Amino acid sequence: MIQRNMLKPLKDRAAQFKAVLITGPRQSGKTTLAKAAFPMKPYVSLENPDERLTASADPRSFLARFPEGAVLDEAQRVPELFAYLQQILDESREKGIFIITGSQHLGLTKTVNQSLAGRVATLELMPFTYQELAKGRYASERLGDALFSGSYPPVFDQQIEPVAWYNSYIETYLERDVRQILNVRDMIAFRRFIALCAGNIGQLFNASRLGADCGMASVTVAQWLSVLEGTYIAFRLQPYFRNFRKRVVKTPKLYFWDTGLAIRLLGIQTPEQLLTHPLRGALFENWVVSERLKSGLNSGAKPNVYFWRDSSGLEVDLLEETADRILQATEIKSGATFTSEWTKNLFKWKPPAVEDGLKTNLRVVYGGDSDFSFQDCDVVSWQNLQLSHNAKT
Repeated sequence: MIQRNMLKPLKDRAAQFKAVLITGPRQSGKTTLAKAAFPMKPYVSLENPDERLTASADPRSFLARFPEGAVLDEAQRVPELFAYLQQILDESREKGIFIITGSQHLGLTKTVNQSLAGRVATLELMPFTYQELAKGRYASERLGDALFSGSYPPVFDQQIEPVAWYNSYIETYLERDVRQILNVRDMIAFRRFIALCAGNIGQLFNASRLGADCGMASVTVAQWLSVLEGTYIAFRLQPYFRNFRKRVVKTPKLYFWDTGLAIRLLGIQTPEQLLTHPLRGALFENWVVSERLKSGLNSGAKPNVYFWRDSSGLEVDLLEETADRILQATEIKSGATFTSEWTKNLFKWKPPAVEDGLKTNLRVVYGGDSDFSFQDCDVVSWQNLQLSHNAKT
């Protein structure tokens, strides 16, 4: 097992709360993590039809089997359990009694918050970060390979060829989650929709335009995108518009949590094809943005990550608010050879930010191997992205 950054935060939450909920996409390692953190707890998967039937038919008797708690896997399959869990947790003084996992974020979190508010801590486990893979000596030193392989654990733990694994994942995801949540009848149309979403990564999200490309109403696009977000396939990065006097864009941008999945949906067959693919830059931008988000979530934190664009088209790819209230601005470039032109937007963005009283740090993350400074800007190799947190004003 590759060591997960969430191991300590999970144990810490279990020492403070009576229950811990771990959400995240299917196959992100939730079960493996829960078992590793709590090897002495009984484990039960509610994906198992017999267990699910027993839990649904008689929740009280089902939970009585675990007087000292348990790991309840894929708990969204039996939402009626949570009302009975509430009573058990209220009657106990113990911490970390139940460890609950689930892969449908929106519905599960809503159910848990309604039934177990104040009794449960919630963590989101995403697929591996590059740093986690590097610690386990699985990280590729070639950018194309890193983008192509993605970051889902089975590709590395089980050494499954990425194309084969992602093909299987797409089929499993469509069959299990989409049919359960939306009851989509035309799966071909839905597959075309998520492929078009992959083709729009890094772009401002426009439901009407995407609907026109798919041949469907914008209302349907919004519904289907909410499912992609709720099952941790895609997310919308929100714009940063506080403290700026300029007119700024307030429309979010669309990204995928995993570049390997996006690449498979785009039909790219090999890492070599990425070298000349028109979406190479967008895919690298997606990788950097998702790495920053995963790095925070997999460590038990909620990162404050945004982008910035004003009405004239000036854009900063990534803004991060640090704990000491410094705004780190990042330009993302997939090229391996640095050029000073890459810093132009950052140097234009900084003066009004400072004028508005913001402390700033400027950074370029690029596809090369060396780290250095250029004027007032840090230039950081993609391999060292998670190691660069030096702040300037």
